[in-house]
Amino acid sequence: MRIGILGSGDVARTLAAGLLRHGHEVLLGTRNPVRLRDWLKAHARSSAGSFADAARFGDVVLLAVRGSVANKALRLAGTSHLLNKVVVDACNPIADQAPVNGVLRFFTGLDDSLMERLQKEFSVVRFVKAFNSVGHAQMVNPDLPGGPPSMFICGNDADAKRTVSGLVAQLGWQAEDMGGVEAARAIEPLCMLWCIPLLRGEGSGHAFKMLRA
Repeated sequence: MRIGILGSGDVARTLAAGLLRHGHEVLLGTRNPVRLRDWLKAHARSSAGSFADAARFGDVVLLAVRGSVANKALRLAGTSHLLNKVVVDACNPIADQAPVNGVLRFFTGLDDSLMERLQKEFSVVRFVKAFNSVGHAQMVNPDLPGGPPSMFICGNDADAKRTVSGLVAQLGWQAEDMGGVEAARAIEPLCMLWCIPLLRGEGSGHAFKMLRA
């Protein structure tokens, strides 16, 4: 599959490298291609361009930027280039304020989510929330006791979620479908919970797992 990635930070590069290892082609969209020069040399089947280039390129598009600029990144990508495409939303609505005792602050509330805002603004896009509830160090094929951890996903389009579930499985996770876009209100705050041990100095070697009777 051809994956267009909007972003060039740690999350974008980690997921890009993992997708490349599983046989996909990747184009990273960035406003600063120079920062990717060495990374591109080390990763075959990868390239870089503008956000619009990445959106045009991808059969699936991965949104991996700071939550506060997610809508700007999608505007730069161009709605016409995202028409009916699956967009994996890996963003979190983290506010600029400092954490409180290891707890991040969000610019959304309990009855709101970043993905709902994006879905409302970009109604032609088939958004699926994924990869937001774990740090980049564990995103690709995590080797943790107890088998594959859970990757909580949500979105309004069943076919889009099936596509994303396949990518999630390739990267070593068990997809857990939480339903429609409103479930992002619960999934996005998992970032807060995941980050508490990290911000308390306990490292990043953890992930969530749903257990069923």
